[in-house]
Amino acid sequence: MTEQTPQTAPSEPELSGVRNFRDVGGLPTTDGRRVRYGRLFRSGHLAHATAEDAGFLSSLGLHTVFDFRNASDMRLEGPDVELPGVRNVNMPLSDPAQGAEFWTTVRDGGIAALREILGEGRAAARMVEAYRRIVLDRTAEHARMLELLAEDESVPALLHCAAGKDRAGTSIAVILLALGVERDAIVEDYLKSNEAHRRYRIRRGDDAEPASTPEVMELLGPLFDARKEYLETAFDTIEEHWGSVDRYLEQGLGLTPARRERLRALFLDGAQPA
Repeated sequence: MTEQTPQTAPSEPELSGVRNFRDVGGLPTTDGRRVRYGRLFRSGHLAHATAEDAGFLSSLGLHTVFDFRNASDMRLEGPDVELPGVRNVNMPLSDPAQGAEFWTTVRDGGIAALREILGEGRAAARMVEAYRRIVLDRTAEHARMLELLAEDESVPALLHCAAGKDRAGTSIAVILLALGVERDAIVEDYLKSNEAHRRYRIRRGDDAEPASTPEVMELLGPLFDARKEYLETAFDTIEEHWGSVDRYLEQGLGLTPARRERLRALFLDGAQPA
């Protein structure tokens, strides 16, 4: 039997080496329940976690950390810090070679190069397509994620990518859809990644214009924003290709009714109303 977690909103910690951390608890479902606090967390990568950060994360009683970064991400930032007794599941949601030249330009390219790849709406269009492709191309990974999360020994769980916004954001949305969380609440949680203290810190090369330069900020902005249109693209893709969330979960991800109820029992508070 899963231990019950008190349903009080925890104070948000000040982590110096981990961006975009938050407890996903408290979000409402369409049938009047709420996601339990202390069961599902999201963040940016843990590679730069300080000893104090690691101590806090260990205090959460985590059983599993899902890392959606690929090999290129890890070469750039490094592997996650080790948390004693915590299982790390690396589940890349993008090909290691995908966009390598693009991201090199983002980090080191001059204004002219940035204008060429990001200007005139190209940055936002790239993000919209990325969200669509995650839904269409990563059904096997998301199916495995839900399978693992339905195991009692996998939770509490923390999910992250690099910034904790796109790959982690889409994956958290998939979980919340399976739990029956209200769509508006999923979007509201996703948009919290725009808060200044949560945003990914882009590192530009020593010889490149700094990210704080107004035009560079404007060009890079769509890549590092959490925009409603991005997540709505994921939702729309589900509807277009499967017809409904339920069919996406059942046919696209192979989520059985029994496993879905198991997820709801693990992550939701209270009994379902009659």
